[in-house]
Amino acid sequence: MSESVTAFAPGNISGVFKVIPHDDPAHMHSLGLGLTVSEGVRVEVSSAEADYSVSFNGKPIDFPTVRSVVEHLTSDPVRVVIESPLPLSCGFGLSGASSLATAYSLDALMGHGRSQEELAMVAHVAEVENLTGLGDVCAQFHGGCLVKLTPGEPLGAQRLAVEEQPIYYRYFGPISTRAVLSDAAARERINRAADTALHSLDHLSSQEEVDFNACIDVCKSFAVNSDLLRDQAVRDTIEAIEAMGGSASMIMLGNAVFSTRQFEGASQTTLSMGNARLL
Repeated sequence: MSESVTAFAPGNISGVFKVIPHDDPAHMHSLGLGLTVSEGVRVEVSSAEADYSVSFNGKPIDFPTVRSVVEHLTSDPVRVVIESPLPLSCGFGLSGASSLATAYSLDALMGHGRSQEELAMVAHVAEVENLTGLGDVCAQFHGGCLVKLTPGEPLGAQRLAVEEQPIYYRYFGPISTRAVLSDAAARERINRAADTALHSLDHLSSQEEVDFNACIDVCKSFAVNSDLLRDQAVRDTIEAIEAMGGSASMIMLGNAVFSTRQFEGASQTTLSMGNARLL
């Protein structure tokens, strides 16, 4: 058995989501739009002599989704080391990315030989059970700018005809995914707004070439109609970008903005077709 195994999973920016509820976590998921970016997480898993441990960028952390993945795949003590240039809890899907990369690394370390789809479902279920996400793992499993339009397929997605390109983002602070997903009234508002957005995304999915700014415009409408766009700094930033002739929206779920146009205080990433993989 190898001493350690490392895997990568991309960050995911979610712009639209609809909650598809189900009593079985393996069947609960989301519909909507998301895009993976060039940055993500590197997860190294190694055998440990004593207890399970996990760190994020060098600091010990309680990471329930990662723990759930580990407990599902092995009873042996392991050490999980996660590194990422992206921030936690700001809408980049790092819980899903960390869970998926942990699943890939741990399975390879143990030599179990599970398929990538099986491991992606382990990570997806961990996200649902811990109320940390519903659709990030699906996007990170496939890679690219993806729409999910079919209920009942947690890993089902269609890649839009969008080219790799620079994406600019700025985060102002976290939003608790758990708090939103556990609020029945919030979920109802979100799903009503998502139904309108999904109709527009279905139309875009049939086009041979898609202007990504059109996708962002759909995301912006969803952010407003779902009442998730509340943070004043996020609202002001989006308005400033639009005043310059650009398109921008809120990253779900975080008090953060993404756009195809450079703006004040923004960092640059790249919309990437790369998916999760062993390194």
